[in-house]
Amino acid sequence: MKPTIVIALGGNALLRRGQVASYENQLESVKVAAASIAKLSEHYQVAIVHGNGPQVGLLCQQNDAYDAVPSYPLSCLVAETQGMIATMLVQELRKLVKKDITSILTHVEVDANDSAFETPSKFIGQVYSFEEATELAEKFNWVVRPDGEYYRRVVGSPAPQKVYESDAIKQALANDNIVICGGGGGIPVANNNGELNNIDCVIDKDSTASLLSREISADYFLILTDGDGVYLNWGKPDQVKLDSVTTTKLKEYSFDKGSMQPKVDAIIGYVEATPSAVGVIADLNLALDSLNGTAGTKITQE
Repeated sequence: MKPTIVIALGGNALLRRGQVASYENQLESVKVAAASIAKLSEHYQVAIVHGNGPQVGLLCQQNDAYDAVPSYPLSCLVAETQGMIATMLVQELRKLVKKDITSILTHVEVDANDSAFETPSKFIGQVYSFEEATELAEKFNWVVRPDGEYYRRVVGSPAPQKVYESDAIKQALANDNIVICGGGGGIPVANNNGELNNIDCVIDKDSTASLLSREISADYFLILTDGDGVYLNWGKPDQVKLDSVTTTKLKEYSFDKGSMQPKVDAIIGYVEATPSAVGVIADLNLALDSLNGTAGTKITQE
C-alpha cells in the first residue's frame, strides 16, 4: 500500500497576493497545483486540504454589498468555497490522472468559547491600502489589520478539535482515491449537547490539515505555499533557508504570525504527535522534489 500524504494547499497559492480574484486567474493556479498533485499521486495516497482566504473574503464582500436579502453567515460562505475550489481541482486532476477523485464536504468542530473569537487574527480577502481598508471596515463593520505593507480583513480563527468526516476520508484513500477535503479549514461547527450548529469563523487550513494528518495516521504532512520552505530573517539581507530541522530546534525561532508561524505550528503539532512521520513546507511547484529532499524544508523529531 502506498504511504499516505496530506497536502495543505494555500489559498494564496491558488490566488497570488494582489492578483485580481477572477475565475480565470484562479484556474491557472489550480492547473499548476493539479500538475504537482498528479505527480505525487503516482507514489502516495493523497488527501488535499485547501485554503480559502482570498476566496471567502471576496464572497463576504459580495455578500455584504447586496442588501436585497440578509447577508449569509460566514460558515455558509466557507461551504461555498469548498465546492468552488474543489470542483476546479477535480476537473483539472481528471485531465491528468486515471484514478477516482473524491471531494468530501467536511465539517470541523471548534469550541464556541475559544478565545480566538475575541481577538480576530485570520486574514481573509484581498489586500487594501489603509484608506480603502478603513472605509470598508466602517461600511461593513469589519476588523482590519496590517498585512505587510497592506491591510486586510481579519476574522476569528479557533483551533480545530475534530474532523467529522475523517473516517470517510481514510476509507476513500484506502481505495486509492485522490481526496479533496477540509476546504477552507472545514465548515466550522460547534457541539451543543450533541447537536452540531454552524458557527461563524474561518479555521486555519494548516491547523485542520495537521489534525486530519493525525486522525488518519498520515505518513507525511506537506504544506505547499508560494515560498520554498522556512527561512530565518525572511526578506532581509541575511536570510537563511532551513533545509532540514528538528521540531525542538524549530521551536527556538519565531516567524511572522500572519503567514509562516501558523504553518510551523501545524507541522510541529503533527510531527510531535506522529514521531516516525515527516513534515515538509515547500513551494507549490516543487512538491515531489521536497519529498525527495532536494527542495523545501523537512521537519522531523530527530
